[in-house]
Amino acid sequence: MLEINNVTKRYIGVTAVKDATLRLEDGRLAALLGPNGSGKTTLMKMIAGLTKPDGGSILFDGVPCGVESKKHVCYMPTENYFYSYMTVRDVGRYFADFFEDFSIPRFEEMLSREDLAEKRKVRALSSGMMAKVKLAAAFARQSRLTMLDEPLNGIDILARERTIRLIEENRGDGRAMIVSSHLVDELEPMIDTLIFMRNGEIVLCGDKETICSERGKTVVELYREIYGGEAQADV
Repeated sequence: MLEINNVTKRYIGVTAVKDATLRLEDGRLAALLGPNGSGKTTLMKMIAGLTKPDGGSILFDGVPCGVESKKHVCYMPTENYFYSYMTVRDVGRYFADFFEDFSIPRFEEMLSREDLAEKRKVRALSSGMMAKVKLAAAFARQSRLTMLDEPLNGIDILARERTIRLIEENRGDGRAMIVSSHLVDELEPMIDTLIFMRNGEIVLCGDKETICSERGKTVVELYREIYGGEAQADV
């Protein structure tokens, strides 16, 4: 489904992603791991078609990422990207206008499960509530590739558990998912593919079971081994 070949992205004085190469197949859930500044968000933005690489190529179903791939790729950033004057109901309508695969009934169902009032203004939402609305909007799409940037940040333990269940519910054949997170231990049970990034480079990538078996370590232990003292608190 997704093929990334020697991709590099530079900003002024900084190489955010350097010579990244990876493959992601249908039905796989990939954990994109690494401390802040490792290049995870930049990589996802390039896959989403929001920024262009300076070198290399990104292919979705064999076609360069662009206007066509955006129809099938969903990217949920860490930032709040809704207008403050919107209501929660407006968020659903906004998405429905842009994406043919967006389901208003599915969006409303998830809002109901989280007890989120549709008339509530975006500007009045707490960070935890905003996280729930963003997830509802992302999973109301039937995207073939869904990317979630730090979906477990800024929410309490119970909300994290619900988010993890939601991720599990929305994975499956014909669809793939990339989840970026610092909370490695909470993601570990559901991961199929591991992608470790450091200083813009992919330092380890592949099937989770194979890597963990060959190295005799859990994902958390691998994280500590790769990043050492620089990111112990993130695990």
